[in-house]
Amino acid sequence: MVGAAHIGAVLFDMDGTLVDSDAAVERAWERWAAEYAVDPAAALAIAHGSPADRTIRRLLPALDDDAVAVAAARQLAVQYDDLSDVTATSGAHELLGTLARLGLPWAVVTSADARLAQARLGAAGIKAPVLVTVEDVSVGKPDPEGYLRAATLLGVPVARCLVVEDAEVGLRAGRAAGALTAALKGLDGDLRLDDLAQLARQLTSASATP
Repeated sequence: MVGAAHIGAVLFDMDGTLVDSDAAVERAWERWAAEYAVDPAAALAIAHGSPADRTIRRLLPALDDDAVAVAAARQLAVQYDDLSDVTATSGAHELLGTLARLGLPWAVVTSADARLAQARLGAAGIKAPVLVTVEDVSVGKPDPEGYLRAATLLGVPVARCLVVEDAEVGLRAGRAAGALTAALKGLDGDLRLDDLAQLARQLTSASATP
């Protein structure tokens, strides 16, 4: 496995990785799809992990840039107050505690905007020391810009960063950045994780090995 000695920082996706917000995300896309006469199943099939504007361009290619921006803003707006069932994912707090004990810095890189990211992280009881949102980059995932920015802000070479993701679009961004990847939900990465507690145990074990 990838040992603690090889990892200088951990870069987390937010939705579905650190924060269990899948139900809220799905509700938002379903509501938006109804308003824009889009098949909700088509929206949900491609939306997870991607910036809203990228998803909307794929769903409604005839929209111009201004119309895409309005539609993306509307999609985010329906999510801001929908926090009733948003919690930390299994093992998230255990892993963050492990990173603190090991002295490993970490960041969150999300396709959400800052308002939504802060709301969901707050609902999950998580305070990110470094947060990179869709507003901080010119191109969202699968472009590596967000992960490269997070590594720079932490002062850690990206090759020594571990990107933790639950969506293929995010794993593609991590790989393109040159980072190691840890994949949830049965996806393929340098590590495959059942949950974040598994990564906490592996990092603890590796740090104890001479």
